[in-house]
Amino acid sequence: MKRVMLTVAYDGTSYHGWQIQPNGETVEGVLNRCLSALLGEKIEVTGASRTDAGVHAMGNVAVFDTESPIPADKISYALNRSLPEDIRIQKSQEVDRDFHPRHCPSHKTYEYRIYCAPFPMPIKRFYSYFTYVPLDVCLMSQGAQYLTGTHDFKSFCSVQTQAETTVRQIDSIEILESRTGGDIVIRVTGRGFLYNMVRIIAGTLMEVGRGHIPPEEVETILAAKDRQAAGPTAPACGLTLIKIEYIIE
Repeated sequence: MKRVMLTVAYDGTSYHGWQIQPNGETVEGVLNRCLSALLGEKIEVTGASRTDAGVHAMGNVAVFDTESPIPADKISYALNRSLPEDIRIQKSQEVDRDFHPRHCPSHKTYEYRIYCAPFPMPIKRFYSYFTYVPLDVCLMSQGAQYLTGTHDFKSFCSVQTQAETTVRQIDSIEILESRTGGDIVIRVTGRGFLYNMVRIIAGTLMEVGRGHIPPEEVETILAAKDRQAAGPTAPACGLTLIKIEYIIE
């Protein structure tokens, strides 16, 4: 028996999120089916991040145990032949049997993409949030600085969360703007995130960029520990899990 880790990229547009749901297709469900057929045994993967419906990933991580003689690094090649085109394994490798993708310390990087222009661009509609209202990137950057470090992010968490604690650590937040204009990226790296946390951060910083919330008020929102104090939850289509880097301690 060996434990295999997969680095998984997917376009989340057609899926009801990562985690298996009774009412729709999910990334986890597709992986379980295709791996079970490939390896001839029942396989159930464990994912590092349970992304929501419509959220994308370039580097989510999943592990599974198998008795298959296929070398771990070759499983990616074989599995990609049976996966749909909107899911692809970027890497497969053997890891220690006690490795758990959610329990081992890691840095996760998410990007929220915004397309700001007078009119929508059709080819961007599944991968960024469109707004015709101009956003002040400098104001957004000023507001973002209050969120770095270790804080109670209850104001930036869905009320449906089942987390034991809402304290999380954000290592960095960058607001990046393309030189040609139009595309804005909110890049967030942290040790872990609450349910809808990055999307609420994005929604709040966009309100700052529109001039509806002063940048310094982000600190007050954080201290309120009240979901109603923060901005709206930004739509899922703009969010992509870029990478997960595990910390060797």
